[in-house]
Amino acid sequence: MGVNRLPLIAGNWKMNLDHLQAVAFVQKLHWTLKDAKHEEDSVEVAVFPPFTDLRTVQTLLDADKIPFALGAQDLSTKDSGAYTGEISGAFLAQLDCRYVIIGHSERREYHAETDEVVAAKVQAALRHGLAPVICVGETAEDLEKHGAAAVPVAQLEAALAGVAADADIVVAYEPVWAIGSGQAATPQQAQDVCAKLREVVGSALGADAAARTRVLYGGSVKSANIAGFMREPDVDGALVGGASLVADEFAAIIRYQKHVGV
Repeated sequence: MGVNRLPLIAGNWKMNLDHLQAVAFVQKLHWTLKDAKHEEDSVEVAVFPPFTDLRTVQTLLDADKIPFALGAQDLSTKDSGAYTGEISGAFLAQLDCRYVIIGHSERREYHAETDEVVAAKVQAALRHGLAPVICVGETAEDLEKHGAAAVPVAQLEAALAGVAADADIVVAYEPVWAIGSGQAATPQQAQDVCAKLREVVGSALGADAAARTRVLYGGSVKSANIAGFMREPDVDGALVGGASLVADEFAAIIRYQKHVGV
């Protein structure tokens, strides 16, 4: 992992946990980390609840001074107007969201989001001071047809079109073939792709951006395998799905440094 890049462990709750369940979960996660004497400045923790939970979770984080960053799972390409059901980046900014996930494989698959839509959402996030977590990845078919990294690289190149060199972004590599399968990529596979994605950032935004941008791995991340990924120099954190819904397991993932000896 890069020397100057604070690791980011992000929990994507997807369509799970209502606002009451979210409160109980955040409290339990915070208590678990405190009981384990987790050092808050060693890893940035971010939670990505459903839209209906955001205000409640924001209030809890503020009131109890819980040092988790708040993120949203998506946003609209539009800032306001007659777009029923859409969520503006302006709304998310007012809720003190720090991050927003863009281009997640489920959005690409189930909502037919193209590279052009993803790029427009990246611009929408940046307009409102949100750091986009740009998700890229390949299916098993992509992997067989194009080889490792080809599809993620092309997706990221499209997403970064028109992005300023000083933009605050995060990149998340999710091998779609691994998500939900229980079969994660190997640490070396993750490193190989993440290194190529960092090269894309460098080509598009410059060497400084490549050095500071965090590249996450996401795909069947668990406490049993997180340490292996975090040993790799170009893996700066994890975008965690199902395991982020179990407080003890997510806390163990956040505390990965216990197992990597750093």
